[in-house]
Amino acid sequence: MAELPGDRSSRTLQTVSTSADIITTLVELDGARVTELANHLNLSKSAVYNHLTTLRQKNLVVKSGDDYELSYQFLLLGEYVRNRSQIYRVARPELDRLAEECGEYVHLSTEQHGLGINLYKVHGPKAVGSDYQTAKLQKPDYLHYSATGKALLAELPRERVDTIVERHGLVSRTANTITTAADLHEELARIREQGYSCNDEEEIEGLRAVGASICDREGTVLGSLSVSGPTSRLKGDRFHETIPELVMSTANVIEVNINMSDQSSNLPNLS
Repeated sequence: MAELPGDRSSRTLQTVSTSADIITTLVELDGARVTELANHLNLSKSAVYNHLTTLRQKNLVVKSGDDYELSYQFLLLGEYVRNRSQIYRVARPELDRLAEECGEYVHLSTEQHGLGINLYKVHGPKAVGSDYQTAKLQKPDYLHYSATGKALLAELPRERVDTIVERHGLVSRTANTITTAADLHEELARIREQGYSCNDEEEIEGLRAVGASICDREGTVLGSLSVSGPTSRLKGDRFHETIPELVMSTANVIEVNINMSDQSSNLPNLS
């Protein structure tokens, strides 16, 4: 179970904290100058410059003219982290097959620090919204309005869900977004009963999605997958039966493959 920031009391190094703030701000601002960073973080320009100089020396930041931006080193680090994820390695080929079969966008997500992390996405022949889906892959997201997020929340203990809601809130994206804890818990109970989650224009008007959780043998949630598409195609039996069956079947195959992989590593060596 991933920790939320602040779950543990510990002493922090201010210099490391400041460097981390600069890195995240460079992402938020899509690159920035020293003065812009200093104003944004309420720091002196000399302090920001010193941190940026150190980050450049460590090949984590590059300078283009007067602007600073993150280096490709983060791409290498990100690929390393993702490729270490068992659920990503096992699920990817199954998601590719699902996208080809249903023709829509297929997503793989997990939870960390109370937010959804998009590990992988693949688009089928009819998929729409590439720019938005690419942006989603690049940043964490709230869990309560997406099909993958609600599938994850449905597998977490109630206390954990309440902690996430308390920390991150229930931000409204559309008129259909769940915005109260009571409604959220009612929705999560329904998801557990039926085995899949739905996003019925709760994140974007005109877009629906169906998701299912992926758990290990002990029932610990590892992640979730979803299929998303326009309401003109995800409607009627396709939204309520066909896609849910495909999503749950794919999740089950991934779970079996993960469990078999874990079991194979524990087989006795009789040679």
